[in-house]
Order: sequence, then structure tokens, then C-alpha cells
Amino acid sequence: MAGTHKKPEDLDTELTGGIKSGGEEWGEFTVRYVEVPAGTDVTPLLKGLPGDLCQCPHWGLMLKGEMWQRYADGSEMLTRAGELFYWPPGHTGINHVDTVFIEFSPTTDLRPVIEHMARLLSSPETPSHGDTAAQPLVPDRTS
Repeated sequence: MAGTHKKPEDLDTELTGGIKSGGEEWGEFTVRYVEVPAGTDVTPLLKGLPGDLCQCPHWGLMLKGEMWQRYADGSEMLTRAGELFYWPPGHTGINHVDTVFIEFSPTTDLRPVIEHMARLLSSPETPSHGDTAAQPLVPDRTS
């Protein structure tokens, strides 16, 4: 089997809930390019998953901005531009600034999370991005 390569900007992307993302399945993993606007808290979109958290591990590179990860045990981690990351299952993400990253995730773990988020985004009861401004426990360190 031949390998695969592609520029991030060449991945098919879509805008959903203010988040621009796109990806492709490469072998057993999905590679995704993600742009998240400032003030996004994905926690409401994880409600209903086990622990109301993302149960998919992600490996990647933060290209721009930064994102806080909050874990089931209450611990938090900040990933900044230029850093490689591993986000284990049982997390949520919050950012105060525009953020861009590339992530690699096992497709079988990612698919149910993406499908769940899509169902919630299509529901009229789900707040839009503008109504779900980040309310993290971590301080806003951008000012």
C-alpha cells in the first residue's frame, strides 16, 4: 500500500458551529485540520458522551493559538502554538484565542464523537457558538 501526504489546506473542510474542520481517513487513523474561533468551549457538544467528555485520544501539532484541555480528574493542560500534543481520552477543550491545529486520532474512536457532536449541532436546543462562550476554570491569560 502506498503512503499518503497532503497539505493541510488541501483537506476538505467544512464550517460547523463556528469550527472549521476537515479530515481524511489514513489507514486506521483520521488526520484532521481544525480552526477554532476564540471563545469556544466544546464541552456542551460532548454532553451525553461517557463522562460528558471526549473519549477519543488525539496526537497532533498546535499551529496557532492555544487550547486548554480539562480532564475527568479535574487536571488541566495548556497546549500552545508550536507544541506537539497528546490528549488522552476523557477531556474537553476550551480556547480564548483563535486556534489552529492538526490532529491524528484512531478513526474507530473519533467517529462516534464526531457523529454525536453533529447530532447536537443539528438540534435546535443546542446553543450556537456565540451562545457558548468559554467559561473555563482556567484564567484567560491572553490579556
